[in-house]
Amino acid sequence: MSKKRVYEIARELGVPSKELIQALAEMGMPGLKAVNTVDEEEAEVIRELFLEHKQAPAVEESEAQAQKLAPPKEKVEPEKPKTGAPRPPVVAVLGHIDHGKTTLLDTIRKTHVTQEEAGGITQSIGAYQAKVDGRLITFIDTPGHKAFTAMRARGAQVTDIAVLVVAADDGVMAQTLEAIDHIKAAGVPMIVAINKIDKPEANPDRVRQELAQLGYTPEDWGGDTIMVPVSALTGEGVQDLLEMILLVADMEDIRGDPKGELDAIVIESHMDTARGPVATVIVKNGTLRERDIIVVGTTWGRIRALVDYQGKRIKEAGPGTPVQILGLEDVPPAGERVELVKKPNQAKALVEERRRKALDARRVARPLMTFEDLLEAAEKKRLAVVLKAESMGALDAARLELGTIETEGVELDVLHAGVGPINESDVLLVASVEDAQPLVVGFGVKVDPKARRAADERGIPVRTYDIIYDLTQDIERAMRRLLGPEFVEVKVGEAEVLKTFDIDGVGRVAGCVVRSGRVVRGARVKVLRLGEEVFAGEIGSLKRFAQDVREVQAGRECGIRIRDYDQVQGGDILEIYTLEEVPA
Repeated sequence: MSKKRVYEIARELGVPSKELIQALAEMGMPGLKAVNTVDEEEAEVIRELFLEHKQAPAVEESEAQAQKLAPPKEKVEPEKPKTGAPRPPVVAVLGHIDHGKTTLLDTIRKTHVTQEEAGGITQSIGAYQAKVDGRLITFIDTPGHKAFTAMRARGAQVTDIAVLVVAADDGVMAQTLEAIDHIKAAGVPMIVAINKIDKPEANPDRVRQELAQLGYTPEDWGGDTIMVPVSALTGEGVQDLLEMILLVADMEDIRGDPKGELDAIVIESHMDTARGPVATVIVKNGTLRERDIIVVGTTWGRIRALVDYQGKRIKEAGPGTPVQILGLEDVPPAGERVELVKKPNQAKALVEERRRKALDARRVARPLMTFEDLLEAAEKKRLAVVLKAESMGALDAARLELGTIETEGVELDVLHAGVGPINESDVLLVASVEDAQPLVVGFGVKVDPKARRAADERGIPVRTYDIIYDLTQDIERAMRRLLGPEFVEVKVGEAEVLKTFDIDGVGRVAGCVVRSGRVVRGARVKVLRLGEEVFAGEIGSLKRFAQDVREVQAGRECGIRIRDYDQVQGGDILEIYTLEEVPA
């Protein structure tokens, strides 16, 4: 006798599984779940009961009469109905290293992406779509290595459903627990894929038992957690897993409105040498189109092209769609939301305001130092690092690991962290720091030939790594061995701001007269307003009559651009100083 699951009967009746189960409970069949299996006779009873429930006219009248006699209840606000149509669910596959996440994703690609599509898949996009029973599921590639915790958490934040992969021959491990924590924090439903059931030593019941002890009881044991035995290697059970994903999507009523307000999130980004900044975005609501003007965090652009997971150029991307965006001015960080604006000027103003607020926040966050703090800081050594990585995800992971390094008496200062190869400007940046030991490191990137020459000329160490733990261990060793010199401030000149000029693409330039000493390009500068220091930084550029100059002597006028500071005003006094080494 053929058997069916409850969600299949709901599909035949043309209603959501949740509605069918609720109706059956009211008709005297409580406890049924969407994944429960029934025989044909029970299925026929379910159909009849549901149709009776739909046609019962007296129910509403009896309920109304009962409400009149019953005591008044506290008013409960009804949930707002979801708008739009069902959209592809966004799914992340998480779990312990070597439990088969990558193999599972590859198997889904091979079996549920058509041959026409398969030849054009661009796996580096970080997301793709699989077709199951005529419906699409969007998968996000999230690595399982412990060093990439930040990337995995980010993946969970943008997903609708999480698939936790646990090996049947290994059971629950450290990173399994870590993945569960991220799924809980994201507040998304979880499906467990018990993988490697094809192995002789596989023990799926052991996995069920271990998860049950953590509070995740399988549905076939009377709990609420969907667990599907699969073999990513042979493909066994993968179809069942995909059907469960669609079932959960139906139960969660995942929807998106192509005409609604845009809700799109960056899941990955990198600098492409040929195409410039590239961001992979998941559209959850609304529609992105070519030529749209967008703001993403502190960068903006007009969309030059949209590229789907097959590498094909598309005109628009609707709800549930993963797509690469070309046309941004800079590489946005992962997790940023994409916002639509109407005009370029509006986008520029919004980005400028955000950059200004971020800079102000950094200044405010800097605590005031006591004299005792100053003495303690003077005894500390500093390692100044420029960090480059192949993608924003790898960069996040590397920064996360660097944040765990602690060496007493030595400060680790990441001057700049970005994506793309190590270039000459990276070397020049660390070379300009006079109060720290410079170091340039790369994770999964190459070194530009010009950068290598500049580093050799200046004696700047440059190191590249393919394994993140090698990178962190070398930096830890460098901090332990650091014997950097001490420096003192030496005042070399003073200038008065006569007038300021705001120049597009440059920022605020201070028109000054040098009152004493000299102003040196690249020197340190303190901004004094009414006798109080309001900013300390570095001279970014120095001009005299529109010409770049190395220094300007007393009595002459010049234009000064202070790096990362656009609040300089007329009447401010600029103290120019350098940092000079004190012999040990």
